[in-house]
Amino acid sequence: MKIQVYKPTLGGNEKAYVNECIDTCWISSKGKYNTLFAEEFANYIGVKYATTVSNGTLALHLALMALGIGEGDEVIVPTFTYIASANAVKYTGAEVIFADALEESWQIDPEDIRRKITDKTKAIMPVHLYGHPCDMDAIMDIARQYRLFVIEDCAEAIGSEYNGKRVGSFGDIAAFSFFGNKTITCGEGGMVLTNDKTLFERAVHLKGQGLAEHREYWHDIIGYNYRMTNIAAAIGLAQLEQVDDFIKRKIEIADLYKQLLKDCPIKMLSSVGKVKCTYWMVSISCEDLEDRDKLREFLEKKGIETRPAFYPIHMMPMYDKKYQRMPVAEKLGWSGINLPSYPGLKDEEIELICNDIKEYFSVV
Repeated sequence: MKIQVYKPTLGGNEKAYVNECIDTCWISSKGKYNTLFAEEFANYIGVKYATTVSNGTLALHLALMALGIGEGDEVIVPTFTYIASANAVKYTGAEVIFADALEESWQIDPEDIRRKITDKTKAIMPVHLYGHPCDMDAIMDIARQYRLFVIEDCAEAIGSEYNGKRVGSFGDIAAFSFFGNKTITCGEGGMVLTNDKTLFERAVHLKGQGLAEHREYWHDIIGYNYRMTNIAAAIGLAQLEQVDDFIKRKIEIADLYKQLLKDCPIKMLSSVGKVKCTYWMVSISCEDLEDRDKLREFLEKKGIETRPAFYPIHMMPMYDKKYQRMPVAEKLGWSGINLPSYPGLKDEEIELICNDIKEYFSVV
């Protein structure tokens, strides 16, 4: 038996909605599901406007472009995140400025953000990593003080809450991902959300090849084809109908892991402060860095798939031209493991995984 680290749960209206797209021949970006998915998702997050895009990386790029970020600008991004966060900034011609993480929450350190601000800084991109919200009060205070934009990267945090508000509703604009391993999925897909009508209209204009609003086949800017298909949106809407059940189950899974692994020399990422962590991935860090790869190899032999935590981006070849030390991110990047944590995972499978982890630590 092999236990995957993640796989989608597709037991709702996905087939019915996709079949409707096929039966009506509305399979490209035209069709009712793009509008429905965007409207329902905006309502779920608690913002006024949303537009679908073809993936989460492009959602970040579109958000940055809507804000006018470009050459000569700097955007502060956590180094401990997935590469797309930094790459999207580089697509605009702006410079990425990295900030370290907080050891308890694994999220971007607000004090390090403050230290990295220069007269070229235009925006902060907090990434709600592994389903845990960033310290948005501190980040928004810094943004107001220095008159900076805030782009929330919520790819891994659908439904996560900070002080009772869902992430994606704090900053100027937010980006979500619906890749196959996200809490809800379209296969590939993303969303840009904002409460600012002008930003919304700029994003829609840019994503649709720069098509002028009142003249057919007339383009008044250089735009992009970042549109989501109606089929993908249909899957997304069906997934959104189940999101509360998915999140409830993911929190149950995390709680069971926490209970069963309490005596192991690992630390599990858990809620810090007044937040609701949705545990996109159940993530642990090994107290001894030497154990991380050995434990992963041990579990792989038992048929259990895991993932390493994200490596700090500032150490990757295209971003390491300037020597930097980010001690917390570096420690997490070399000690962290993502365990199987998809909603369909059974309790007995979690118990099996935990027993194997306990076995590993009993024999080293």
